[in-house]
Amino acid sequence: MGDTRSTTDKIKDTINEKVVDPATKAGEALRQSGAKVAEGSSTVSMKLLDQAEQNAREAFAALRAAASAKDLPQVLKVQGDYLREQAERSMAQAKEIGELIVKIGQDTVAPLKGE
Repeated sequence: MGDTRSTTDKIKDTINEKVVDPATKAGEALRQSGAKVAEGSSTVSMKLLDQAEQNAREAFAALRAAASAKDLPQVLKVQGDYLREQAERSMAQAKEIGELIVKIGQDTVAPLKGE
C-alpha cells in the first residue's frame, strides 16, 4: 500500500512539475503580455492625438499667416514654409510612433520570454 501512495505522489508531482506549473507560468506570462499590449495601445493612441493636435495648431497658424499676408509672394512663402515644416514634422512623428511601437513590441514579448 505504501508503494501505491508513493507512486501516486510521484505521478502527482511529475504532473505538477511538467504540466500544471508550466501552464500556470504561461498563463501569467500571457496575462502580463496582454496588459502590455493594452497599455501600449493606449500610449500610441494618446501620442497620435497629441500629434494631430499639434498639426492642427500649425495648420491654423499657417492659415492666419497667409490670411494676413500683404501680397501673393508672401502667401506663397507662408504656404511653402508650412509644407516644408509639415513634411519634417510628419517624418519626425512617424519615427516617434515607429520607435514607440518597437518598444511596445519588446515589452509585450518580454514576459513570454521569461524576462
